[in-house]
Amino acid sequence: MTVKMKGDKSSKRGKQQTTDGQPDYERLIETDEFKQLVKKKKKFMSPYVIAFFGIYLLLPILTGYTSILENRAIGWMTWTWVYAFGMFVMVWVFTQIYVKKSREFDTDVEQLLGKHIKK
Repeated sequence: MTVKMKGDKSSKRGKQQTTDGQPDYERLIETDEFKQLVKKKKKFMSPYVIAFFGIYLLLPILTGYTSILENRAIGWMTWTWVYAFGMFVMVWVFTQIYVKKSREFDTDVEQLLGKHIKK
């Protein structure tokens, strides 16, 4: 519950607190900065999510309805195995990309919290 008092100096500084002294995250999520951060994160993640599910769902389609992955790639190993192992590599690569980018998001979040929540 948020109570806005006329003489409250914290509201003038932009620091938003609830009546029990806890940060008011409900007001924070309504700020333009927060909405821009969410939009930025979605814009970054969307291509990776689409690529992941596309590549993931392509394996059962290729193995169930075609014989393209049944040819031998290396020795006894077929292209199905290569594709499946490649998905593990894809997950590790996507994870590393996200970890590096998340540092930037963390910095943005700290600035946002410092501006609206922290004293």
